[in-house]
Amino acid sequence: MGTLLGEQELDARVEFRSFGFQESDDSTVPVPFPDDFRWGVFLQEHVRRFDVFSAGHTHTASVTARVWDSRPDDGDEGEWEERGEIDYESVTGEVALWGSGRSEEMIRLGRAGMWRVRVRCAGRAEVESVTRAEGTAYGVERYLIDFWPKAG
Repeated sequence: MGTLLGEQELDARVEFRSFGFQESDDSTVPVPFPDDFRWGVFLQEHVRRFDVFSAGHTHTASVTARVWDSRPDDGDEGEWEERGEIDYESVTGEVALWGSGRSEEMIRLGRAGMWRVRVRCAGRAEVESVTRAEGTAYGVERYLIDFWPKAG
């Protein structure tokens, strides 16, 4: 089991059911968010970027980003409605959150390199219902994103 190195709480401003994470230095991302976003795919891997497909159209999702020294325990598998894992290359050690624009907050990985990323989500059915009925929601859809260095 890995050791937790850092944890951050972020707000993802979801627009058109999408938000993404990419290198903080946009010039290192061949295809920046939201280009090549694939509708309906929960977790989409791109070069130095990954995208998430939300269940709600326009809302603010809560994101907890955690950085580990090695693969963390899976834990809490029962509460998540959706999950996925991808590889992610960081050339800066900092990841920007994109939604209706670029967030001021950065996820600080602590170093450049290859990472494994696990994304889990809860509140999908509820946020879909709330955004259809009320138009927007805040913190209904929740994400837990774990980063750890990729071995070998």
